[in-house]
Amino acid sequence: MIGYKFMGKAHSHAYRDVSFYFEINVEPVLQAVCGRNEEAVKEAAAKMGWRSYETDWRALIERDDIDLIDIVTPNNSHTEIAIAAAEAGKHVFCEKPLAMTLEQSKRMLEAVEKNGVIHMINHNYRFAPAVQLAKKLIESGRLGKIYHVRATYLQDWIMDPQFPLVWRLSKEVCGSGSHGDLAAHSIDLARFLVGEFKEVSGILETFIKQRPIVEDSSGLSGKATSDKMGEVDVDDVSVFIARFESGAIGTFEATRFAGGNRNGNRIEINGEKGSIRWDMENMNNLQVYFHDDEPGLQGFRTINCTEEIHPYAGAYWPAGHIIGYEHTFINLIVELLNGVDKGYSPLPNFTDGVRNQAVLEAVEQSSRTKQWVSISDLLKKSEPSTVV
Repeated sequence: MIGYKFMGKAHSHAYRDVSFYFEINVEPVLQAVCGRNEEAVKEAAAKMGWRSYETDWRALIERDDIDLIDIVTPNNSHTEIAIAAAEAGKHVFCEKPLAMTLEQSKRMLEAVEKNGVIHMINHNYRFAPAVQLAKKLIESGRLGKIYHVRATYLQDWIMDPQFPLVWRLSKEVCGSGSHGDLAAHSIDLARFLVGEFKEVSGILETFIKQRPIVEDSSGLSGKATSDKMGEVDVDDVSVFIARFESGAIGTFEATRFAGGNRNGNRIEINGEKGSIRWDMENMNNLQVYFHDDEPGLQGFRTINCTEEIHPYAGAYWPAGHIIGYEHTFINLIVELLNGVDKGYSPLPNFTDGVRNQAVLEAVEQSSRTKQWVSISDLLKKSEPSTVV
């Protein structure tokens, strides 16, 4: 695993616990973790259960005792690491968004396909049992033709103007702000549940243009060095509307300036026969409404998705004994390991990463041009280059 902080902790926990809950044919061995700070990565390796550590990711990729490379680094290093790993014959699991640009993501997909390695992208929210149940309801036709997708991802952790300029607020490192960090999740959920985007129109906005230079950061926190200020060159908020290939209409909002929302990842889907609602802050529950319910008893019902019949839930506790954020990673890792065992790239994989990146880039383009942008046209225009 390359990287060891916020997502590194979540991934490490999933590798360590997956065989406790699920019967799997491939047992993950936490062979080596990599980070630039030797003291910090050594401590992380000991704490999270890794057998060894490296301070150069290239050395990690060259090791013969490594089969899979897990990339949990900031966005600007995904492309170089993933391509190098694929060329070394390693399977690749990568954090989202897949890359900084659509062109980069296409080269990553080409590399894994050319070298015949297993690949997957971490969109863990797909793997909440409630989201999986929503997928089943939609696929079985219980909601009928889908009319609306309404998604928001609301946080508030950078509302203080004195919050420092962490890497997530630097375009050079992350590519975009709330758009790539948060809207990417909403886009993936919409694609998973409803299908492909056709075209989008949106705006990106930055509310606070300067912030104190950061001294140290971890996860979603940071500490400033002094009163010296730096430029914020990514978006604080992303808002867009969309048409889907199916004819459905979507509205999307991602922001870190929605006071009182710690992690408000929410989606509602309305169809001709019913609707569903899901909220990550209440992730075990799916709200479901059917039009053909008896008059006087109609309304959203709350399904606690902890029964054995619910996807993945049967591997954990008795009904009503809820699971948490960390279990979405375990559920995803099960699919990754099954893919490695049977020789296929589970969904979501780098193909999904490219599609996701196309929607992200289309919204950015729309914000600049103030026009609708076609996803298929953008995919055709963006050709990979030979430069990393």
